[in-house]
Amino acid sequence: MTDIHTLTRELHTSHSSKIVMMVADGLGGLPIEPHGPTELEAAKTPNLDRLARRGVQGSSIPVLPGITPGSGPGHLGLFGYDPLQYVIGRGALEATGIGFHLDEHDVAVRCNFCTLDSDGNITDRRAGRIPTEESTKLVEKLRGIDIPGVEIFVEPVKEHRCVVVFRAPGLGDRVADTDPQETGVPPLEPASEDEASRKTAEVASEFLRQARQILADQPRANFLTMRGFAEKPKLPPYDEVYGLKAAAIAVYPMYKGLAKLVGMEILGKASTLEEQIALLEQVYDQYDFFFVHFKYTDSTGEDGNFAEKVQRIEQFDAVFPRIEQLKPEVLIVTGDHSTPSYLRSHSWHPVPTLLVSDCCRPDGCDSFSERSALQGGLGHFEAKYLMCLALANAGRLGKYGA
Repeated sequence: MTDIHTLTRELHTSHSSKIVMMVADGLGGLPIEPHGPTELEAAKTPNLDRLARRGVQGSSIPVLPGITPGSGPGHLGLFGYDPLQYVIGRGALEATGIGFHLDEHDVAVRCNFCTLDSDGNITDRRAGRIPTEESTKLVEKLRGIDIPGVEIFVEPVKEHRCVVVFRAPGLGDRVADTDPQETGVPPLEPASEDEASRKTAEVASEFLRQARQILADQPRANFLTMRGFAEKPKLPPYDEVYGLKAAAIAVYPMYKGLAKLVGMEILGKASTLEEQIALLEQVYDQYDFFFVHFKYTDSTGEDGNFAEKVQRIEQFDAVFPRIEQLKPEVLIVTGDHSTPSYLRSHSWHPVPTLLVSDCCRPDGCDSFSERSALQGGLGHFEAKYLMCLALANAGRLGKYGA
């Protein structure tokens, strides 16, 4: 089967058009009670509903039907990279996102500070979402860990997150996560999934042993779990496969990391959605494609906070008049996956997706929601094809064949 990028390399054409992709992380939801609305349906979204009347919508499948994606695969699909072909561990995303340069002998790990009780069971998987200032001080303590033959880097990320990078010859990244994804149980031990990764698992075990001693007197963040062991990935860049000068405007390092790995330029240090849109306005003439990431529709879903997720969706909706004033030839509104408050986690459900352009085929929907997306003209489609639709609507994709 022909790779998507084989076609886009051949067919992409030059154009002055602009594409803006607005990603509300974990956008899709579920009713909290039978026959009730989803978070998106409960939210007051006059701007998205107005755009829906101009555009065409559908339900995007991040990976495959029934497969629940992590944030990495979810975003790769949106960016037009087959998430089954290009596998990126979370550790590499976090490390790249904070500007850490990975080399060929590195294995990066995304870590969460957590809270253990006196029996060693997890009571809070995120240590109360401690502030970045607090976690940075703990990172400094962990930098004292020493393992012979291994160079160790420990870097703060944001809130309860940090990155650990092990550097030594012969390290593999096939090591299982130590986060059991539930409370009331102890963290898991690092376990290698192949012979090449046994050394990495042993190094991780020793790191965690020393970390428990160092953090033992902390009231909340007295341990950490490890997720997404990853070597540095190799992906073809946006300018090569799409002919686009692409930019990313994100707050959280992980999403900056993923954008950087596909060749986007990471812009500014915005910390709020309003600052992100202001930055978009400032640099709009300098790029062809913009990825703007909004995190809090995901974190509120993971917290099981239906009402707060509704409010975050309304906050997201409020910025669209400013984006419309820029007059992008293509505007996309979507999410990388669904995070229903009902489930308190990522889910396999397709994601409502809206595309607006002057040459799209409006489908008659007068609102933007999961239910309207089911009736939309894009139907159910795999997210990896979204960039082809964007390029076509932007006049940037030529004809295939004679």
